[in-house]
Amino acid sequence: MTAVALLGLPTDRNSSYRRGPAAAPPAIRAALWNEGANPYTESGLNLRAAGVLHDAGDVALCEDGGDFDRIVDAVTAELEAGRRVLSLGGDHSVTYPVVVAYKRRYPHLSIVHVDAHPDLYPEFGGNRFSHASPFARILEDAGVDALVQIGIRTMTPPQRAVADRYGVRCFGPGELADARAALPPGPVYVTLDLDGLDPAFAPGVSHREPGGLSVRDVLAIVREIEGPVVGADVVELNPLEDPSGMTATVAAKFVKEFASRLHSA
Repeated sequence: MTAVALLGLPTDRNSSYRRGPAAAPPAIRAALWNEGANPYTESGLNLRAAGVLHDAGDVALCEDGGDFDRIVDAVTAELEAGRRVLSLGGDHSVTYPVVVAYKRRYPHLSIVHVDAHPDLYPEFGGNRFSHASPFARILEDAGVDALVQIGIRTMTPPQRAVADRYGVRCFGPGELADARAALPPGPVYVTLDLDGLDPAFAPGVSHREPGGLSVRDVLAIVREIEGPVVGADVVELNPLEDPSGMTATVAAKFVKEFASRLHSA
């Protein structure tokens, strides 16, 4: 069993439409440790037990170009301490530096990506580091053994070109059986953009896209990954769009179950 580091990445400087995800890490923690919540996962793991979940706090980000290296360094430090990292975004741009750090430890890393959007733009609005572009950067600069995207329902021609160039496997919400058959062997990094869910489950995001996945769909997908899941993130919660706190509660559910999977990998 391996301890899991919970690491907040409070930035949204690369968001393209609406800011707010920088405030997500404390909102997720508040939902996770709410007195009305249960610290046990579905597998029976107590997240409050010693040696299970280490809250490493939030990285001190400055909303400038140096944040990339700050994230790489923070994730690297947790990996070197023998912990697996569960990151709380922030917008989806944070996945790029996290994966850069992970690739140094796991050269044959694969990614399972749940999202409404493929985030494969070569650049978006003139920004190569946009939250619409992290997987284009990962494929170009870091490289992974496989990228499987699930829940995609907004593919555009520029993104399709990148997907085809790198052999990305993309599946819509109606193709879950095919998606499960394409899940890569380990080690696997799981990245969850909460807008991959249908807005009925997660309305508190900046880019709502109806027709998405259920909470149970995503939990089942992650459970069916055969190889070790060595890292994960939950991104794109926008507390400004989540007055009921429902989406933060959903994010906390994924933190619980992802932590269980990382702990047992």
